[in-house]
Amino acid sequence: MNAAPELIPSALKMIAALAVVLGGLFVMVHLARRYLQRTGGPAKARLVRVVASQAIGVKKAVTLVEVPGCVLVLGVSGDRIQMLTRLDDPQILERVRSHEGAEAASFYDHLSKFTVGMRAGDHDR
Repeated sequence: MNAAPELIPSALKMIAALAVVLGGLFVMVHLARRYLQRTGGPAKARLVRVVASQAIGVKKAVTLVEVPGCVLVLGVSGDRIQMLTRLDDPQILERVRSHEGAEAASFYDHLSKFTVGMRAGDHDR
């Protein structure tokens, strides 16, 4: 009957050790999130902003990305990113900025608004 009295202190030591290990993990995760996380800052302070993205297949998408001075139309796949075109018309840039606080529009809406000027320019040639 001596085994029972030794079992309780051993169980308490094991629970205490587990609590110390879990506490240490919690502290490490908290510190990693606080100090190692990349902060993007407020949306207006970001230099690169994804305006819209539309999946066109398995692991394939077309994405509108605003960077200082232009909007890039990117083709994104599982292992590659390729610039499809660069939109640097001031009217297009203004449209992108005006949509910042607006309700989220579909990718088709964004792309059709941006390409209207391009299509009109093609007819003039």
